[in-house]
Amino acid sequence: MRYVMWIVALLALAGGMALAGENGRLTVTGEGRVVSAPDMATVRFGVTVREKTAGAALGAASRAMEKVLARVKDAGIAPRDIRTDALSLSPLWSERGSGQARRITGYVARNQLTVRVRELSSLGGLLDAVAASGVNTFNGLSFALSEPGPALDEARRRAVADAIARARLYAEAAGVTLGPLLELSETGGFAPPIGVRKMAMAPESVPVAEGELVVSAGVTMVFAIGRAR
Repeated sequence: MRYVMWIVALLALAGGMALAGENGRLTVTGEGRVVSAPDMATVRFGVTVREKTAGAALGAASRAMEKVLARVKDAGIAPRDIRTDALSLSPLWSERGSGQARRITGYVARNQLTVRVRELSSLGGLLDAVAASGVNTFNGLSFALSEPGPALDEARRRAVADAIARARLYAEAAGVTLGPLLELSETGGFAPPIGVRKMAMAPESVPVAEGELVVSAGVTMVFAIGRAR
């Protein structure tokens, strides 16, 4: 009987040591943000032409786009920053009448460009020039950083520092000791435009608000925690 009691006591002691040796975990998230002024823009525009025949529509659209491309190149845009984004030819149909079949009344041709502008001071003048050369559709304008890497790296550093500061705060508030880092994972980064920085304008050109970009990064960190102090 005494032997059995010793076995029970040893098992209880071993269990107590295992529980005491197990550290808890503290999981925190952190976010870092860096505000930067954009240094490039992407603009999408083109020409849309309607004619009676498919050949006439496509030909007219091609001639108009030749003029637009000439203006874009005259503005100093490099060939690598000019891309044909969409080219289409579609029939135009008549309205469905009572007892009448629909018929083709003409054709519409579209030729769309995507252009990257690396000198933002010339953006307003470029938009004005292409509009004067025949562009009749604008499909969007966005700003970006040509080299987002440094800003994103700084945002990551700030995200880690934010997570560590939170972990220390929680550990202190809970009365436990903060142990070593066990896990670290990135939760993503993005760069949405915010605010308005200035107006990029040239005399008699289209005014454009450049705004600012927020480059953001997030991390999740898991720390070991020790006994209550």
